Amino acid sequence: MTAFKALGLDEQLLQAITDMGFKTPSEVQEQAIPILLEKDTDLVALAQTGTGKTAAFGFPMLQKINIESRTTQGLILSPTRELCLQITNEMVNYGKHKKGLNVVAIYGGASIQDQARNIKKGAQVIVATPGRMKDMISRRMIDISKIEYCVLDEADEMLNMGFYEDITEILSYSPDEKSTWLFSATMPKEVSSIAKKFMYDPQEITVGSKNVGSSNVSHEYYLVNTRDRYQALKRLADANPEIFSVVFCRTKRDTQKVAEQLIADGYNAGAIHGDLSQNQRDIVMKQFRNRQIQMLVATDVAARGIDVDNITHVINYQLPDEIETYTHRSGRTGRAGNLGISIVIVSKSEVRKIRSIEKKIQKTFEKKDIPTGMAICEKQLMHLANNIKKTEINHDIDTYLPQINVALEDFSKEELIKKFFSVEFTRFYNYYNKAKDINATAGVQREYSDDTGSVRYFLNIGNKDDFDWMSLKDFLKDILGLGQDDVYKVDVKDSFSFFNTDEQHKDLVLQAFEDFKLEGRNVNVEISENSGGRGAKGRGKRSFGSGDRSRGRSGGGGSRGRSGGRSSGGYKGGGYKSKRRDDSSGGNAGDRSKRRDSDSRERSFTPKTGFSEGGNKSKFSGKRRGKSKPDTGGTGGRRRRRD
Repeated sequence: MTAFKALGLDEQLLQAITDMGFKTPSEVQEQAIPILLEKDTDLVALAQTGTGKTAAFGFPMLQKINIESRTTQGLILSPTRELCLQITNEMVNYGKHKKGLNVVAIYGGASIQDQARNIKKGAQVIVATPGRMKDMISRRMIDISKIEYCVLDEADEMLNMGFYEDITEILSYSPDEKSTWLFSATMPKEVSSIAKKFMYDPQEITVGSKNVGSSNVSHEYYLVNTRDRYQALKRLADANPEIFSVVFCRTKRDTQKVAEQLIADGYNAGAIHGDLSQNQRDIVMKQFRNRQIQMLVATDVAARGIDVDNITHVINYQLPDEIETYTHRSGRTGRAGNLGISIVIVSKSEVRKIRSIEKKIQKTFEKKDIPTGMAICEKQLMHLANNIKKTEINHDIDTYLPQINVALEDFSKEELIKKFFSVEFTRFYNYYNKAKDINATAGVQREYSDDTGSVRYFLNIGNKDDFDWMSLKDFLKDILGLGQDDVYKVDVKDSFSFFNTDEQHKDLVLQAFEDFKLEGRNVNVEISENSGGRGAKGRGKRSFGSGDRSRGRSGGGGSRGRSGGRSSGGYKGGGYKSKRRDDSSGGNAGDRSKRRDSDSRERSFTPKTGFSEGGNKSKFSGKRRGKSKPDTGGTGGRRRRRD
């Protein structure tokens, strides 16, 4: 407590620090607290997740506000419900000895009327998500015209989630003379711009280096084929019996799917994503904090509120679109001085993204192999042996020892040990006895020196349609029902793209894009004579490969002239329209062109989130046959938000 006292904190806060068991301040607390206590100033603080940023702004705010007044004096904006509630709880704990303190959480998914009543009782500090805060201000339920301190916590994530306009509007209702404190793990251009716009001559502190990962986290990657990604996840979990982890997926749909698979396979797993109600999210997080859940599968947005000690592993089941997001993910582990491991499961096409992340976070990834089945069995056996060694004897069984001895008297000590361990070993042995090696060979993803057996396609969508090479691969994988390794040599230009598949998939590709529309215009897939080299430019000659495709394609009326697909333009981003008739599960290519589905499902696709189904009419609609599970949708791009 002496170290905290030296920072200038008052006795009431020091008593709370003692109650919580804090010994020494973290680096960001040592730097920020004296500055914020000394004078009213704007501040930009860059520090990794888990370094104690809440206390860095929470203690100074609680010391400087007037507890006797019922006027709202402090506003803290955070990106998600979970983080909003977490900050509120911590602020309450920090100010437990300040009688009369009222900290109110404002977030979506809860009664707005109840929150308004709590505000009217007099809240010196409001902690809010931008969406709900903007809503309540517009309804005149909240008055922030007299706030003295405003905190933008996890500023990079709020901007990444598309809250820039909301933040701008909220701050327009606040006084110009307030102090604004911006805390962020990374410093992308958007954060820099908001600092320039809303802050006056801010002081800056940086813990570590900008955008650099924590020194307490080691980084590993495992190279597998896309189809083996889930098996790799299971093996990594089995090889680490004490695992307590967060598993990150890119979309809500994948998050739910992976969690359901893990639960079905007997793992203590759960999912957290934006489609869950607040009550469901609270239940899952409570189970995770109590370690009833060992593997929490999460989207990036939902995970912003996860502040749980002693997470051993962060597993990137899928890499994020933004490198800054990886920094946030890995920051879930290695907190409060503990060591952590950030694992990435990658396919061959994603290895180059590992190199980009290394440059950004200034850390080196160690390439490791997925453990073999027998190595996992050995690990599990030794884990069981160590657990037995550490188990305290329950003497309540002494009464039953004579009967137990009689039942086991025919066995030697060695036989008893074998029998006992076989209970656990047999299950793993039977599962892994003939398990194949799922490690992929490093190197170039696919090599076709003469392109024998490979077909190159031209596709008239590209960067202007919000695609990059990775999101286009996801798009094609879902459209075609193929694995990501079956679509390769993806080359995205401004208004068109190229990609390759094996010859055997040619008919499937051509038929899948019949009558496929984008904002009312046709999306063309044509066979290109371009060999697929990365440096190739232009479209080259193309043939349709079947007589009935020679009718041409135009975007207008019943005509399908080839030129119309590219000339119609008018696309402004968003979803896709399709009159495609296919089988979502793959199946025979010929069947796809013959069948029609009277039970159509509405689906939407965005490059960053994939497909979603149901709900309001989306920009992408396709007729699909067969029954498929409703999709929970994606987490949204940079402009979609979830509070």
